[in-house]
Amino acid sequence: MKEHKKNIVVVIPAYNEEKKIRSVVDSVTKYADLIVVVDDGSKDKTSEMVNNKKAVVLRHCINLGQGAALQTGFDYVKKLNPKVVVTYDADGQFLAEEIPSMVKPILEKKVDVVLGSRFLGKTINMSPVRKYMLKLGILFTRFFSEIKLTDTHNGFRALSKKALESIKITQNRMAHASEIIDEIKRNNLSYLEMPVTVKYDDYSKQKGQSSLNSVKIFLELISKELS
Repeated sequence: MKEHKKNIVVVIPAYNEEKKIRSVVDSVTKYADLIVVVDDGSKDKTSEMVNNKKAVVLRHCINLGQGAALQTGFDYVKKLNPKVVVTYDADGQFLAEEIPSMVKPILEKKVDVVLGSRFLGKTINMSPVRKYMLKLGILFTRFFSEIKLTDTHNGFRALSKKALESIKITQNRMAHASEIIDEIKRNNLSYLEMPVTVKYDDYSKQKGQSSLNSVKIFLELISKELS
């Protein structure tokens, strides 16, 4: 892994994550050469909490949404010409030690995109309602995108240089996850799913992983596909 560290950049969109962002960034440090935190118009001290030599903080003046934050991160990273870009959530749900397995297929030039799957891997404390809504999202994406995946709304991904240049995110908010899958098909990018762990706790549920928010995301996906 050491010989590849310089080729890996992690992009973390963050909104009002002052309680978690420092620990998340620090946990990722050993697996990446650079970490790009996109502060999406936070009203708290998210940006100030990032105190890491490997981290760069980009800021939106107002909150635009996770999709917009990722696109800002992608636009910045393209100038750096990395071999792999990893997208990673700021709320502490993921395990940083799973990054090496996510990037390995790309470094070995086997695929263009690696998509994390909690249903191939492990979930901790996921509510039945959220599981149900995620399963509906999977069926919905299969119908519209004609891509068979086990997890279609997972923020843990790895993109090759080719994928980074090809994928364009226009959906500012949570529908960007479905849009990325559409972009994989549109650009004929090769992909595979990788088992990952997703942990749910009181904090992540307050930050948008609640059952009600799952319904909102599903309705947003429907609106995006039917528009």
